[in-house]
Amino acid sequence: MQNGQPSRTALGAAIQRAAHQTLDGGRIFSDPVARVVLGSDADALISVVSADPAQRQMRVFMAARSRFAEDSLNMAVSRGVRQVVILGAGLDTFSLRNPHARLGLRVFEVDHPATQAWKRDRLQEANLAIPTMLTFAPVDFTCQDLAQELAAAGFQADQPAFFCWLGVVPYLRRQAISSILRFIANLPCSEVVFDYSEPLENYSPERRANVAAVAERTAAIGEPWLSYFDPDEIAQELRGYGFGDLEDLGMSQMAIRYLGAPAGAPDSGPGGHMIRAARTA
Repeated sequence: MQNGQPSRTALGAAIQRAAHQTLDGGRIFSDPVARVVLGSDADALISVVSADPAQRQMRVFMAARSRFAEDSLNMAVSRGVRQVVILGAGLDTFSLRNPHARLGLRVFEVDHPATQAWKRDRLQEANLAIPTMLTFAPVDFTCQDLAQELAAAGFQADQPAFFCWLGVVPYLRRQAISSILRFIANLPCSEVVFDYSEPLENYSPERRANVAAVAERTAAIGEPWLSYFDPDEIAQELRGYGFGDLEDLGMSQMAIRYLGAPAGAPDSGPGGHMIRAARTA
């Protein structure tokens, strides 16, 4: 991210969520506010995505990760969780659709101050009111303490919480990722959903070139991928922090769960992952 500028990848994710509603009918993840929050530029932004067939896989992945995260959150709320922290929220719309507001579910959106200012402007332009159950917590992950900033925003560290951390981990260094995971793991009955990318060496030579090209494009706009994880490696790390309940979906598992692929279909190999990690005590 450039100083004074909102995250380009945050805008890209918002466009893909909106495009999924328009191009795919929200088949995987329904979000009636996704297009609205883009404002008057929505049609033009979506048309760029729709013109590129290569964008479909990315669009499906982003829709699936949002669906996985919100399905997991729904289960957490049914167990009594009343705090959700959205790390790197960008133009996420959950707070605008919060189906658990009547139950008292508070939403804390954590993001870079520049991105949050941009989002506030977008909401105002779209005539979308900031929900009473939403609190903005401006944090620069690279130089500010998440625990301190959340506490200042009213987060209760002695109460169960669910953390939604989508589209952020690949852009952070390992030290920052570990620090955040340790913080979450030290909270009572804590749970987190995040996505990650496998190391380039896990891919076949043909697919490796495609993944490297995507990484080069994000680096060119000032937001390089900094961290990759092997599935076995991240599972071991999470258990070391105290997370005893893990669920990791690779591309094949996503296709089975959300696209109706047969359970016996051949494994599609390495790719993006979504993982849910929860403390069992």
